[in-house]
Amino acid sequence: MFLRRLYDERLAQASYLLGCESSGEALVVDPDRDAEQYIEMARREGLRIAHVTETHIHADFVSGARELARRTGARLYLSGEGGPGWQYGYVNEAGAVVLRDGSCFRVGAIEVAAVHTPGHTPEHLSFLVTDTVAVASPIGALTGDFLFVGDVGRPDLLEKAAHEKGTMVASARQLFASIQRFRSFPDHLQIWPGHGAGSSCGKSLGAVPQSTLGYEKIANWAFRIEDEDEFVRTVLDGQPYPPRYFAVMKRINRDGPPLLSAVSRPQRLPADRLGHALAGDATVVDTRSAAEFGRAAVPGTINIPWSRSFTTYAGTLLSYDRDLYLVTDQEPDTAQKIARELSGIGLDRVAGYFGVEALDARRQGGEALQAIPSVEAAEVERRSGSLTLLDVRSPGEFAGGHLPGALNLPLGELVERLADVPRDRPVVVHCQTGARAAIAASVLLASGYHEVRLFPGGFAEWRESGRQVEAASS
Repeated sequence: MFLRRLYDERLAQASYLLGCESSGEALVVDPDRDAEQYIEMARREGLRIAHVTETHIHADFVSGARELARRTGARLYLSGEGGPGWQYGYVNEAGAVVLRDGSCFRVGAIEVAAVHTPGHTPEHLSFLVTDTVAVASPIGALTGDFLFVGDVGRPDLLEKAAHEKGTMVASARQLFASIQRFRSFPDHLQIWPGHGAGSSCGKSLGAVPQSTLGYEKIANWAFRIEDEDEFVRTVLDGQPYPPRYFAVMKRINRDGPPLLSAVSRPQRLPADRLGHALAGDATVVDTRSAAEFGRAAVPGTINIPWSRSFTTYAGTLLSYDRDLYLVTDQEPDTAQKIARELSGIGLDRVAGYFGVEALDARRQGGEALQAIPSVEAAEVERRSGSLTLLDVRSPGEFAGGHLPGALNLPLGELVERLADVPRDRPVVVHCQTGARAAIAASVLLASGYHEVRLFPGGFAEWRESGRQVEAASS
């Protein structure tokens, strides 16, 4: 038996290539949209991808299961659990095999058995893997977003992201039942989860890539709680704010992701086209660092630095119904890499990109560039009565302490709630340490706010300086 984990650091997402070395067959579980990486790995290992499956309808990235099955001619397996409303819409078109609780299929001498583990999502399956050449009992379980190292999948996404009202508590109870079912499996069972630390699909995921069920029974908080009501309260408490794009991902992955062959590669555009892009119904994203953007940027562009959190912020702020253009100061192939990352969350409408010469062209043409002035804590304190102090952290962070008089509007809600930000006074934007605030400041400027300042030190600097802090109850 061959098993290899492929990990996307930016999405904290794991997929798996499982192979039978005697038959040469391979299975890919939870692939992302970059099909080539799986094809190339299988080729290097002398394997043929004959089977593709996924544990559930994903919310945080575009599934590559349909793409990979089409590219390789592999058989596609999809969950048939979950009831009405949570069935895959492209099963017949893709010729997929429908899996239910107890369904089994073979990858050469390896048996893969589906276990219905609802809670994170209604249709969620985990897969028990048995190397029948060696033993008759499973060696491990591919648990997707049900069971992580040190945590379990959050049961609130249907309500918070997909807007299925009144589902959180019921999903939490399903999750509790799934955990009780897993208690009966042997302690030696290896756990191969679908996410690691940094994923928004849980609240306290471990950074260790795999575990054993026995270890999780003693170390994972979810197994230590035996009372169902207490579990429901605990699992729903303190869940992070889900990125806004999760709802779109659910729909795309349920109905059938478009094939990447239909998505064009963005081309470099002449500098004089930038003005036309801004004048139309498009969004121009400057991917330079916040410091570079703050010093000089083209008015109307928004800043999402190309960093590890790029896709999360892009999915939170960008529209799926508009063309996108990029500004980058990196190597020529960087724009293609950024576009691939955007396609990983379904933002396929990247119509072109510009180099930093577009800024020079505007200067030479007599058009002004914009800057975002920074302010220190002392100035914020001195002028607080004449400013709007905009805190773009999450509600939980804000409740734990905030600047006196601050308005809390999380970055993920900013675009939809711009009307809540006063326009009759300067706005000073801050977060914890500056990253989210810099993005928010660019959004405000692109939306017509004129006096926008950045407090880069944010709440961390404010608190460390010993200045007054308000709490939610004050």
